[in-house]
Amino acid sequence: MTRWRAALSPSNCALLGAAALLALAPFVLPVYATTLATEALILGLFAMSLDLMVGYARLISFGHAAAYGLGAYACGYVLLHTALPMLGAIAAATLFAGVLAIGIAWVCTIATGVSFSMLTLAFAQLLYAVAFRWTSVTGASDGLAGIPRRPGPFGLALFDSRTGFYYLVLFCLAAGFLFCRALVSSPFGAVLRGIRENEAKTKALGYDTRRYKIAVVAIAYALGGLAGALYAPFAGFANTELLFWLLSGQVLIMVIVGGAGTLVGPILGAAFFLLASQILSAYTDSWALFFGLLFIAFVLFAPEGIWGLLTSRLVRPKARAATPDAAA
Repeated sequence: MTRWRAALSPSNCALLGAAALLALAPFVLPVYATTLATEALILGLFAMSLDLMVGYARLISFGHAAAYGLGAYACGYVLLHTALPMLGAIAAATLFAGVLAIGIAWVCTIATGVSFSMLTLAFAQLLYAVAFRWTSVTGASDGLAGIPRRPGPFGLALFDSRTGFYYLVLFCLAAGFLFCRALVSSPFGAVLRGIRENEAKTKALGYDTRRYKIAVVAIAYALGGLAGALYAPFAGFANTELLFWLLSGQVLIMVIVGGAGTLVGPILGAAFFLLASQILSAYTDSWALFFGLLFIAFVLFAPEGIWGLLTSRLVRPKARAATPDAAA
């Protein structure tokens, strides 16, 4: 009975309801809105990948765009220069970003705190410089254009259409969320939370905290690479802006605005960021200024983020109403 109550908690019911609405979205939304929703889901996966580092291990990365750009470039290059189908290219790009991240994490985790953050930024900018100058592979500032959505084996073209690709992205986000949720609920996640709260104590208990940090960085980069690999065939191009420090700052804002350490929050933060930027940019060229004011308001008045606001307003009142004192 207790397990059923936990499964039917208000937060889980809200997630199931949101999943049902997202599954029905292509049938009720106009074409442009469906395209925007697809991009929001890709950014949600990207932000959720960073939340594994920021929210659960307190590894603040200023260079997470490296994962996104690596995935996009790898997927785009494979689709343009090989006969591998789109799903194979996405899987290869995800694996490539995750494996390369092991080396990056090994170097970055030598340091802690701000030094770690600056090292991640340095690696991202190094990759940006390489992409900018490696014209034969990356196309330099022009990037890779005309990236196709190549059908799968036997001409299977389930994900070539706008609607089909939307469901591919939705499936990847749902699978990524379930994987991350299981990960943070496992003993591995408990060690990450120990690192976040008190790394010295966790190390004294016998855990090799650096190995855990390398592992979570690699996983986060793989998921970020998956988001980038989905973006390349979605947009049809990959350019150096996907590796630039500005994108790293934007995804960190998505995590903070949505609610760090929640997995769901960064997905909401990504959707909020994309929607707010679209609406504000329609009225003024200085939309970033107004979004900056919104970000400051969240930090000052709602540090728990969007998901924290929702759960505090919806879940806690119901929990209080269910207590014996409230019932009396």
